Amino acid sequence: MTTTAESSNARSRGTWWREAAVTAAAFVLCLLGGALQDGGDTLSPPPAAAHVLAVLSCAVLPLRHRTPAAALAVTTASGLLVRPLGLLLSPLTVAPAVLTAYSCALTARTERRAAGAVSLTSAALLAASAPWCGDLSWQDASRMAAVAAFPLVAGVLGHSVRNRRAYLEAVEERARRAERSRESEARRRVAEERVRIARELHDLVAHQITLANAQATVAAHLFDTRPEQTRKSLRDLVETTGHALDELRATVGLLRQSGDTPAPAEPAPGLDRLPPLVESFRRAGLEVSVHHDGPARPLPPGVDLTAYRIVQEALTNVTKHAGTGSARVRLAWHHDHVTITVADDGGSARGTTPTTPAPPNRPPGHGLIGMRERAAAVGGHLSAGRRPGGGFLVSAHLPVPPAKNAPQKPSSATTRGTPHSEDTSEAERTTDEAAAGARAAGAAADEDGTCDARAGEGP
Repeated sequence: MTTTAESSNARSRGTWWREAAVTAAAFVLCLLGGALQDGGDTLSPPPAAAHVLAVLSCAVLPLRHRTPAAALAVTTASGLLVRPLGLLLSPLTVAPAVLTAYSCALTARTERRAAGAVSLTSAALLAASAPWCGDLSWQDASRMAAVAAFPLVAGVLGHSVRNRRAYLEAVEERARRAERSRESEARRRVAEERVRIARELHDLVAHQITLANAQATVAAHLFDTRPEQTRKSLRDLVETTGHALDELRATVGLLRQSGDTPAPAEPAPGLDRLPPLVESFRRAGLEVSVHHDGPARPLPPGVDLTAYRIVQEALTNVTKHAGTGSARVRLAWHHDHVTITVADDGGSARGTTPTTPAPPNRPPGHGLIGMRERAAAVGGHLSAGRRPGGGFLVSAHLPVPPAKNAPQKPSSATTRGTPHSEDTSEAERTTDEAAAGARAAGAAADEDGTCDARAGEGP
């Protein structure tokens, strides 16, 4: 507070001294012009009229910044009184008018008004300096030209300074806007990166912790009756938590500073890692069957990662919320897209029992939201909802590059070695369920915006 007040006082003192110096210089020039006699050839002490005229014209100079038009009018009127008072009208005498013409061109509201005022002043002083009788000598002509030109030159100079200041202000404003844009872009990128890391953390933590919970539940259930199976479940639990720590360490490593030691990076998971993923769920007690409809082919990295994460999250939700011991994954390969469906019976078929009981009153999570965001990020879409016959269905449609020389009739395969006819009927049934589930998901989305008919989103 004290420093600001001191700087303001220093600026005020500097402005006062500058105005005093300008006014004093104009006063001296006016007196010097009043001392010229006989066409500017001789000097004599300035008469009293010269002092009065200098005081009158210089008294309004401190006001030229606040009221430039009024100050210009007063100084111009003072210049018109020079000849009637018996003084010689010279460029020195009209020095106050030159200063106010500069200020008027610098601070006027519009350029047209400033040009009109300066031109009127120049014309009035030219008319006042012209001899109304006698011959016009070259000295008189040069003096008249100087008297008329000086206000015009001052006006042009003021206009140039005004444009220069406006240009500098525009440059500074653009620089400020660019700085704000850079800050906004940086904040946007940080927010996007934060969402991406949060999604990755959710996917890996939800998957691994769900498996660890299922394996611990199995171990606790079989601890007294089947020790060998308990030990196997505990070994699987140790392996699952180890993988969870490795993936968590790799993801959190993205948050390191530039000078930190880089963590070893692994390739992003894709559908080529689907068998180990399915096997991890089988060890947790969930029987998962995978069916391929059509020849599989490589996917772009982003689509490959999205497909893997969707299957991972959907199976995680089945393990946590479905109340069933089996799930079906189907990948239908088409010319320009792949359709991924994950379906379960919700414990209503085959007399299965849930692998882990679904806790009551579980708050809805962000699993389905994350899957939808991932699908939309690669140009696809995802639907999820209850199946008409019971259970839950997740269906994702992801674009892929068109296949070259694609066969007319897609082939059908399965990873479990079941007969071809059974897989075909299973795939057809899953296709029908996908369509019905998509319609149910759309209705659920219109109702609550989450399509989580089972509250089966991730944590």
